[in-house]
Amino acid sequence: MSYALHAVIAEGDALRGMTRGVPAARLASVGQGLSLMPMTKALIESVADGSGAGASGFWRLPGGFEKTLADWSLCGPVAYVEAEYFGGVGEQRAAVWEGGTIVLGPLHLEEGRPFPPAGSPISQALRRLGVVAGPGEDEFSAVGLVRHRHGEAWLA
Repeated sequence: MSYALHAVIAEGDALRGMTRGVPAARLASVGQGLSLMPMTKALIESVADGSGAGASGFWRLPGGFEKTLADWSLCGPVAYVEAEYFGGVGEQRAAVWEGGTIVLGPLHLEEGRPFPPAGSPISQALRRLGVVAGPGEDEFSAVGLVRHRHGEAWLA
């Protein structure tokens, strides 16, 4: 079974404000007051600046989108996350911008490596956004990112 997520995550009202001028942006609520914006093909095409793939080792971060994320983070912290798994094996990447600058990451967990003591890259990013995990769960499950196996399913 596979799992894929490529998304921007931030506080719900802030993310709605940040994306107001991006017609291709579609948001979905997740737990603890956060919203998620899946990186759909239409969104990637609308925000890419034509400079090619984004930096920082991300798979689907459009060229120039780091600048947009930095600008958006002036309204509140914003995370960009990527995860791809198949049969329980895969990788994660995450970064958080706040106040116009990157404040966490980019973090990368390579295939076959265990989660570090601080947690997965996505859990660390969610923690930076204020997510609190309960006993026996991590931040990833605390906000319900396990509900859908593919990013666009959040929009259905």
